[in-house]
Amino acid sequence: MTTQLDLTEINQIQQLLNDYEPAQKALDTLEQNNGNFNTTFDELWTEKFGTDTYGKKSLWQSTLTVLREELCGNDGFQAQFKEYTKNPGSAPLLTGLIVSITTLSGLPLDPAISTVIVLYLLKVGLKIFCEYTEPDISN
Repeated sequence: MTTQLDLTEINQIQQLLNDYEPAQKALDTLEQNNGNFNTTFDELWTEKFGTDTYGKKSLWQSTLTVLREELCGNDGFQAQFKEYTKNPGSAPLLTGLIVSITTLSGLPLDPAISTVIVLYLLKVGLKIFCEYTEPDISN
């Protein structure tokens, strides 16, 4: 099963973050890719860093693995995430999550890529991300 946003969700977030240009780039790309996080991530990454391929590993899955290690034990990020989920209409809280991913992870992420990651985390939930979404190695 592929986790993705539907057009209504994309439009709601576009309105919420209408003043945050990196989010608009991410949301426009999500819309072009029918809400698919993996495809959108790959497209934004390629646009920013080029088209290096590293064998058969998914860059999206590898990034999520690294982020899982960084975020799931980070009480500050978890508190920030929980605060936003209590008030999902807050553009400053959502922008704060995006900035946190950009600066916390130590990865070469720009805000548009971080936006895609935060929206994915919001879609699946942080607890699910930390406990359940780790890829099955047997695939």
